[in-house]
Amino acid sequence: MKLRFPLSAVCTLAVTAALTGLAPAHAAGPTAQAAPDIAVSAVQADLTQLQSIATANGGNRAHGRPGYKASVDWIKSKLDAAGYTTRVQTFTSNGATGYNLVADWPGGDTDNVLMAGGHLDSVTAGPGINDNGSGSATLLEVALSVARSGYQPTKHLRFAWWGAEELGLVGSTRYVNSLTTTERAKIDAYLNFDMTGSPNPGYFVYSSSGEPTGSAAIEATLNDYYAGIGIDTDPITVGGRSDHAAFSAAGIPTGGTFSGAEGIKTSTQAAKWGGTAGRAYDPCYHRSCDTTSNINATALDRNADAVAHAVWTLSQ
Repeated sequence: MKLRFPLSAVCTLAVTAALTGLAPAHAAGPTAQAAPDIAVSAVQADLTQLQSIATANGGNRAHGRPGYKASVDWIKSKLDAAGYTTRVQTFTSNGATGYNLVADWPGGDTDNVLMAGGHLDSVTAGPGINDNGSGSATLLEVALSVARSGYQPTKHLRFAWWGAEELGLVGSTRYVNSLTTTERAKIDAYLNFDMTGSPNPGYFVYSSSGEPTGSAAIEATLNDYYAGIGIDTDPITVGGRSDHAAFSAAGIPTGGTFSGAEGIKTSTQAAKWGGTAGRAYDPCYHRSCDTTSNINATALDRNADAVAHAVWTLSQ
């Protein structure tokens, strides 16, 4: 996740899902297939692999560095073996070749696409295990759960891992800009997951205020999940800080979750979420100490299940 931004206490707007074909969890209907539980141990194993890749490649997985390409290759191999149709989109940024990995699950209505993504690159200072190995590994395990369960959603599922986010959302912006008007119109929604395992976690859901019509349905779906496990979320305005921005600018409904970066947890938040007030959600944000030791397993587990819930609910 890039840049710095203030937290927002914007209230969630009423759901306008009927206009875009999206529906929140409580409207999914009695025949909707429930999402599987995502094993946090599997997500942690993926993070260990990303840490090993960084360690073997100069301590990071940054754009233009060998650790990033090795991360792309490893995730691609897992998805290929699971039956996904994958492609690597290349681009140039800051004098180096960048890579986006896009994976499509066969089947579903290709005129109605649900996308979920997050950035795979780290900063040069460290391995980027929370930022954003956590979101990347979560997305991988959700994608693999789709394959293992033989899930056949009504909509077409597409997952993406973006390059050069830390340089200014470069990869995701290049992807959206490469789409024709017709291709953009086929994307019903884009879900973004950037930092899902912060060590002093918050439970933030992207606010739909000011976002394209249909974003409120995504916000409601995620909030329904957290309410179901007894967590009171805070809405957050992410703005141009992460990879949903280009999709939002193109008029595509967006949403996502966030466990916090350099912002400071308040006493009110500590009272409802646990953790330490007056301390950053992630004290190792953009630092060399963002390793596998910089992950809260409970937050990682809860957020992985929230991602699966959103993917299953919004794709039916």
